[in-house]
Amino acid sequence: MRRIVITTALSFALAGAVQAQVGGKDTPWRGAGPQPCFGIDGGVNICPAPSRMRVVRAGHLFDSKTGTLLANQVVVIEGDKILEVGPAGKVKIPAGAQVIDLSRQTVLPGMVDMHTHMFNSLKPGTSKETATLLAVQNIQADLHAGFTAVRDMSSHGNGYGDVDIRNAINRGEIDGPRAQVSTRGIAWGAPGAKPLEPGESAVVHNAEEARAAVRDQVGRGADWIKLFPAGGYSFGADGKPAYVVTYPMPVLQALIDETHKLGRKTACHAFGGEGQKNAILAGCDSIEHAFGLTQEEADMMVAKGLSYDPTLQRYTEPYMDDNDARNTGGKYRMIPIFQNAVTLASRTKGLKITVGSGVDGSTFPHGTQALEIVALVNQAHMSPASAIQAATINSAEVLGWQDRIGSLEKGKYADLIAVPGNPLADITALQRVNFVMKGGKIVRDDPLSRR
Repeated sequence: MRRIVITTALSFALAGAVQAQVGGKDTPWRGAGPQPCFGIDGGVNICPAPSRMRVVRAGHLFDSKTGTLLANQVVVIEGDKILEVGPAGKVKIPAGAQVIDLSRQTVLPGMVDMHTHMFNSLKPGTSKETATLLAVQNIQADLHAGFTAVRDMSSHGNGYGDVDIRNAINRGEIDGPRAQVSTRGIAWGAPGAKPLEPGESAVVHNAEEARAAVRDQVGRGADWIKLFPAGGYSFGADGKPAYVVTYPMPVLQALIDETHKLGRKTACHAFGGEGQKNAILAGCDSIEHAFGLTQEEADMMVAKGLSYDPTLQRYTEPYMDDNDARNTGGKYRMIPIFQNAVTLASRTKGLKITVGSGVDGSTFPHGTQALEIVALVNQAHMSPASAIQAATINSAEVLGWQDRIGSLEKGKYADLIAVPGNPLADITALQRVNFVMKGGKIVRDDPLSRR
């Protein structure tokens, strides 16, 4: 028996020695095939293909800065950046460049979804590994639908998993949109409230805890801090909606001030009422939803330079009417109130509206977010050009990435998409994306649909 143990131990030692001989980072490669690249865990990967010069011929190109379509344009791409954009007759095509013919298509900047949940809500029995695999599937559906950048608005009980996925995308380990993330979010510890499960939002009870929670989430990689200053709603006997207020104003102000002190931004879930007004007064950078937005609040947002992310499609789905009918006996509805609020916002000069879907693995599937842009046109009466600007240049500016994405210009990332037809005449064309490029890499190409 002793001899067997020694032999087994020796075999493991020899196996380790053999493994060590194949080389590692910065050492000669002695394994299978050509020299690979190494991942963060020391594992070997096929090296990325060398960058190449590409040229896109666009039948029409959406200029997101002016909101107009330009005919017969050429986009020259070197590596992951745009080298030149202009009329076909004035832009020289470099010798040897790969030419991508989108001359029957409309080319647009890659779209931005400002309110995703890459993780589905964590359900009992779902392992973290499975949740992560589903999250990767979700973000890749977003990318293939033409959303080359996203802002993820809390990980739905999955802790800091959104940071890992964002970082993996940035390192090129998985395909996905450029992402800014908000990790767990921070909730108010109301007396008697049901305790949250591990991984769900941090809970605070005073201003000191609020500041500490912000520091913790920023330290763990949060780009944004997700806050919840105004909760659910109900209708009074007179039909007027009442909204739940959560954080006391000093706590909300502490959360926002600490976030700004650390160079980050806040996004506030607010349906309306006093909590929503508090979020605006306290300077929350991005107001989410705002069913009961008033003209006074919209004007205040303009004065403070805050942006508005409606998530209109998400909250005008049939379940909203079902809930209201059940709670009010069919007397009152939130949907028309919300639609009027977004229409009011769209008509408020200077208010920066962004496009956020709220996709979350429930009533709004990942990969269908163009429906939000359609809703802004059909329900809130925005012009198609304004709605597309909301999904591109406006959202890029709110992310602080206006020098990288949001328009097709020299020096910006080559993030672009193509759709059939004219989206300014038929906004539903954005639901038929058939070409997606992110950083000069083609991630979707459906040539049969371009004929």
